[in-house]
Amino acid sequence: MFDEADLSEDAFLGGRIRIVQPRHGYRAAMDPVLLAAAVPARAGDSVLDLGCGAGVASLCLGHRVPGLRLAGLELQPAYAALARRNAAANGQEFEVHDGDLARLPEGLRVRSFDHVIANPPYFPAGAGTPAADCGRETAQREATPLELWLGVALRRLRPGGWLTVIQAAERLPELLAGLWCGAGSITARPVAARQGREANRVIIQARKGGRGAFRLAAPFVLHEGAAHLRDGDDHSAAARAILRDGAAFLL
Repeated sequence: MFDEADLSEDAFLGGRIRIVQPRHGYRAAMDPVLLAAAVPARAGDSVLDLGCGAGVASLCLGHRVPGLRLAGLELQPAYAALARRNAAANGQEFEVHDGDLARLPEGLRVRSFDHVIANPPYFPAGAGTPAADCGRETAQREATPLELWLGVALRRLRPGGWLTVIQAAERLPELLAGLWCGAGSITARPVAARQGREANRVIIQARKGGRGAFRLAAPFVLHEGAAHLRDGDDHSAAARAILRDGAAFLL
């Protein structure tokens, strides 16, 4: 577990959500907020967050859509403990399981959900320089293949349920390959830092058993202008509405 001195409390959604997370381990930033904003959930729906970390995506989603039944799975026990702590501090019910998605706990293996969400590690095994912090390394570098993440997610969805994933844009071909056999009605929306820049993230959504055609949506641009010209917040109006006000991310 983390020492209190090693933790910081950070604001999300303009301070509507307060998250305790490690100062030097894996630190959630923008990606889980975008992921949560893209989930088409309604009150009463059940949601499973695979690799929930300290709980940012689920708690942001729970704030935007009250009345959800939230469950999460986290490989690293210290982060799972933080997710439970953060849920309690933010007044939300969040059922967090410790475990490996390759060997799901019994409490999840026998259930199905209306939505599954995931922010899998972006870096393939063996690529780049390992992070100095083991928690950060585990969260960011793939040990379980992306194909397995998608397979587990689809099996836990009820028929007609929705999978929403955020991932590095360069891995879009892998995402599509892993979804064709069990899902359809797939929409991919690239996320770019600025107008005219290449996308470095993609949010992809698929319906279990869906039959709709594949859609490649217009890129979502995070910042105004072609370059950062001044200190301070230069997020686009659409990004600011999501990141600060908790608005939905429409795919």
